[in-house]
Amino acid sequence: MAKLLTVRVIPCLDVRDGRVVKGTRFQNLRDSGDPVELVSRYAEEGADEVTILDVSATLEGRLASLRTIEAVRRAVRLPILVGGGVRAVDDARRLLESGADKVGVNSAAIKCPDLISEISGQFGAQCAVVAVDAKRTPDGWRVLINAGSIQTDVDAIEWAALVQNLGAGEILLTSWDRDGTGEGFDLDLTEAVSSKISLPVIASGGASRPTDFSDAVRAGASAVLAASVFHEGRYTIGEVKRSLRNDGFEVRL
Repeated sequence: MAKLLTVRVIPCLDVRDGRVVKGTRFQNLRDSGDPVELVSRYAEEGADEVTILDVSATLEGRLASLRTIEAVRRAVRLPILVGGGVRAVDDARRLLESGADKVGVNSAAIKCPDLISEISGQFGAQCAVVAVDAKRTPDGWRVLINAGSIQTDVDAIEWAALVQNLGAGEILLTSWDRDGTGEGFDLDLTEAVSSKISLPVIASGGASRPTDFSDAVRAGASAVLAASVFHEGRYTIGEVKRSLRNDGFEVRL
């Protein structure tokens, strides 16, 4: 069951060159709209917070677009998690000063785990979110970095336990195998990580029906994140929340 009393529903905006994009397993990205327009719509629908991931920042050796963050912050008052290209505490500071409430780290944290402790110590654990992109292998799950282009030897479950000890406040757990497929969240992965740690886990990757979100919460997720299902208008955030409530979960309506 969820580790928090209220389940959060979070739309995710993968951003490249100032536009929202979405693909399958991080590839074949297609345009999905303007970030400010989408975030404004999601705020009206009742989103609890929003995640913005600059999907090309790490590959291009730069920080997530501050201009996009500033524009979104002007448009809505929702809590914003931003990830992409964070390599140092100063990068996290720049994102927070531009309007982010939380900072996501992935690739740089694998290379330098102390970065998690530094961000948590400087800004508080609530600001330090570790994004774990996990790919299923014959013996479990391995962590992917650099926008999913590199598979590491790091076990995703063990990594989740380590980042908790390093001071992370939350984990954004994305199944590479399910991303953009509409096949539902990887419940085995969600349960494996959630049962190993006490941190809130945001389940990500594969949602296409309201029941998928309830399944993820039953598997241990404290929050549920999706992109395509919201961008394409298949379901609204309100519809997903009402489905969760009908399944017995507490949500903010």
